[in-house]
Amino acid sequence: MTRFDFTPYRRNTVGFDRLFDLLENATRTGGGDNYPPFNIERRGDDAYRITLAVAGFKPADIDITAQQNLLVIQGRRGEEATNGQYLHVGIAQRGFERRFELADFVRVEDANLEDGLLVVDLVREVPDAMKPKKIAVGTQKPLELVGGADHGNKAA
Repeated sequence: MTRFDFTPYRRNTVGFDRLFDLLENATRTGGGDNYPPFNIERRGDDAYRITLAVAGFKPADIDITAQQNLLVIQGRRGEEATNGQYLHVGIAQRGFERRFELADFVRVEDANLEDGLLVVDLVREVPDAMKPKKIAVGTQKPLELVGGADHGNKAA
């Protein structure tokens, strides 16, 4: 596994520590469990959707926790009594935990479970104080002559 050294970038930037930490953590945990499979979709300039395939889970089995810059989705399956003996188990029956790092000002808007898909809608709401502002560029008015002196400007 290749490890990228961010030290030169950390020396030459200010305020990007969190970004470099995220990149380093992603390379460390990149080869982990891929269950359940998921999609991340951009639905607009400030709208996102995470869709997880959670076949067999009920809404009561799923716990979604949104913290500052972190979304944790957990699925816990209760023990169900079976009336038969499985010859092959291809549908995952285990619990899971998925963590998603969120950008600043991203919040969970809605979560729905339908047809085995958990859909979590996210919205980025930047406070007005943090939004870019247009600054009007004005011109400086010429100085008024003091005492009526015309400084050599004579009208003919």
